[in-house]
Amino acid sequence: MSIKSDRWIKEMANKKKIIEPFEENQVRKGIISFGLSSYGYDIRIGNEFKIPNTTDSSLIDPKNFDASSFSSIKVDHCVIPARSYVLGKSVEYLRLPRNILTLCFGKSTYARCGVIVNITPLEPEWDGYITMAICNTSGRPVKLYSKEGIAQIIFLDSDDICLTSYADKKGKYQAQKKLTVSKID
Repeated sequence: MSIKSDRWIKEMANKKKIIEPFEENQVRKGIISFGLSSYGYDIRIGNEFKIPNTTDSSLIDPKNFDASSFSSIKVDHCVIPARSYVLGKSVEYLRLPRNILTLCFGKSTYARCGVIVNITPLEPEWDGYITMAICNTSGRPVKLYSKEGIAQIIFLDSDDICLTSYADKKGKYQAQKKLTVSKID
């Protein structure tokens, strides 16, 4: 496995549309940065969020998820209550080649505020908008800024082509266009 550089990411974004929209430079003046970096790409959080209903104290069951336990909002910024979380969707749509796996890490600007961004690895041939869990571990509310950086994606390339890609197995989150809650096949 090797990590792909900015040169490879830029070429693949322009030729194969692996990231749309694609920002060739790191945009940073007065905002939480996003765009191409040396060995990755900083994605943005969109303006759509799902917020857990605080009045609902029922069990959250990932095998039998009740979508009504969330409120959906579209806003310029989202405040995550203390010790809570929200679901968010990336601005960027990704299309991964068969030999590429990605790992995603939250940006340090938010991490320093107690915010943890959880995005599972994106498997070869996965495509879609990324749904992410954004957790506020601090004892105070934290503000998220829509259309600004939230996490960095690192692209790893394998010497071998996988036997079964995410597309081959018809993964349940393949080609997701919406902010998607937990589901079981």
